Amino acid sequence: MSFDRMWAELAPLGRDRDTGGYRRFAWTREDAALREWFTGEAGGRGLSLTEDRAGNLWAWLGDPDADGPGLVLGSHLDSVPDGGAFDGPLGVVSALAALDRLRAEGWSPRRPVAIAVFADEEGARFGVACAGSRILTGGLDADRARALRDSDGTTMADALAAAGRAPSALGPDAEALRRVGRFVELHVEQGKGLVDARDGTGAAVGVASAIWPHGRWRLDLAGRADHAGTTRLADRADPMLALADAIRTARTSAERHRALATVGKLSVRPNGVNAIPSAVTAWLDARGPVAEDVRAVVADVAAAAGVDPVEESWTPTTDFDPNLRDRLATLLADPDGTPAPVLPTGAGHDAGILAAAGIPSAMLFVRNPTGVSHSPREHAEPDDCHRGVHALARVLRELG
Repeated sequence: MSFDRMWAELAPLGRDRDTGGYRRFAWTREDAALREWFTGEAGGRGLSLTEDRAGNLWAWLGDPDADGPGLVLGSHLDSVPDGGAFDGPLGVVSALAALDRLRAEGWSPRRPVAIAVFADEEGARFGVACAGSRILTGGLDADRARALRDSDGTTMADALAAAGRAPSALGPDAEALRRVGRFVELHVEQGKGLVDARDGTGAAVGVASAIWPHGRWRLDLAGRADHAGTTRLADRADPMLALADAIRTARTSAERHRALATVGKLSVRPNGVNAIPSAVTAWLDARGPVAEDVRAVVADVAAAAGVDPVEESWTPTTDFDPNLRDRLATLLADPDGTPAPVLPTGAGHDAGILAAAGIPSAMLFVRNPTGVSHSPREHAEPDDCHRGVHALARVLRELG
């Protein structure tokens, strides 16, 4: 099966030998290798490859400019630091494999079909998730995007130039968007909803209903550098204390508001064992079913830390196209007629950005037996991956 071959080829790209996780960051050497791999797969299938102004790749079967907007499948290839193998690549490889399966059966699409790879979905390098789709749709201002910096101080503009792109060309691309009639993204589930579905009997494939509101905030905590061994406790201005209050409040407030909150990234200056920090920057990720509850958590954390948080991104509740969602749930029903499970997610995706921009979009999830994601423990069984390909092929036959 073409899925197994492609999966084996992708496995070593960007993998850390020590952790087993992946470090596939935007506009790096690893990213270039992944884009080269996709370019080769598209060319081998006779697909026409284009790159939009945001750096996203589109491999077309047919001409959407001549024959109207088409059906697009796909996902992303980048990762979080030490991320799992499935988040993103599963959707890209499954889309290619689904197309292979139907073409082997002699199928021809009724409309143009494309497989997309979105750039910088995780935001691991420059801090803004779904950067490629946000820039494409105008949700992320191009000037702001070019000025974003990674942990080494490299701007996105500099990274683009180093990767052979023209930073001045970065921006929204209405022409690329006009080519997309519908978008369906297959993704490994980042939780155990499918494991627990149907009264605990489980399901291999499900359909997304909506994405929870979510955002990222930066907390800039000021202190005063001093000696750890000579400065009296009463004389210290230690920003780590405010950080500790912020982290503890994030947990308790999230529990109270039935939300999720995480402080997972820090920058400590001067970052010495025997030095009291002069400043700490922390990033808060907050999500939940209700936007007002998420905002309340952020307010509680800010009050505990004594700072005004800087909102770096915010995505409101994103509902997927209800007609498309229900159609896919019925299409992927069990032989006894039981529709595929429909479930919400707290994870952001490019499909959500396109849906918010008015493009009819949907998502399929493949069961994750561990429920773990953004970790080397992220997993999907081979049989479930193949079921995902089969499901996506049915979607392609129905909509393409």
